[in-house]
Amino acid sequence: MMRAALRAVLLLWAAAGTASACAPDALGTARVLTLKREHARYGTAQYGPLPLQKGEVVLTFDDGPVPGATDRVLQALAQQCTQATFFMTGANLSKYPELGLRVERAGHAVALHSFAHPSLKSMTGAEQLADLEKGTQAFARVFGHEPAAYRFPYLEETPPILAALKDRGVTVASVDLGIDDWAPNDMRVDSMVARLLDRLKQAGGGIILMHDANGPTGEALPAMLKAIRDNGYKVVSLRWEDSAGLSTP
Repeated sequence: MMRAALRAVLLLWAAAGTASACAPDALGTARVLTLKREHARYGTAQYGPLPLQKGEVVLTFDDGPVPGATDRVLQALAQQCTQATFFMTGANLSKYPELGLRVERAGHAVALHSFAHPSLKSMTGAEQLADLEKGTQAFARVFGHEPAAYRFPYLEETPPILAALKDRGVTVASVDLGIDDWAPNDMRVDSMVARLLDRLKQAGGGIILMHDANGPTGEALPAMLKAIRDNGYKVVSLRWEDSAGLSTP
């Protein structure tokens, strides 16, 4: 418990230091939304909405950490003094633990996105649970605690994983909108910005799905963050609180 409390204090201190250095016109983070560490499901692509106000967005990134690509995403977020949630694979965390820790130390929330990013529906129940366990262990080795939230690969919910997450009290995070930042889509910066704004206009805000493992996403992110700011949207950062009241990034 003392370790978790110390981590929370250090992260708050780091966030405060970053906020003080923000430019007046930076996008920033409007508020922190603290969720209970419990089994809940959010994201209107599959479930119900997060308790967000109109015009609020949550920035989320999947599939990292990946050297170079994740670095560019972190740099863009730091330049705009804004925070996101990173859904990491256990395989990449095992390869690049220090990069995973860099994400957390920058004040971002960290969560799990399976171990190997498989198509779970093509696997047996035992194989699915083995991937979850392996991913959870990899996550815990890096961050010192089990993940508070999980996003299904390809958003393919399966009964065995869902039951296991319920038993563990883990939140399931789906999405409200995505920007299709993967091949063979048009990955030009202007096209990605246009897709983002079009879908934000339709949804009014919500959980945005992006991929920090994809190089073009990091390249387009400065323009996308500027578009979010210029169109009046506000960024909300997520945190999870356990039964002792300790905040878990």
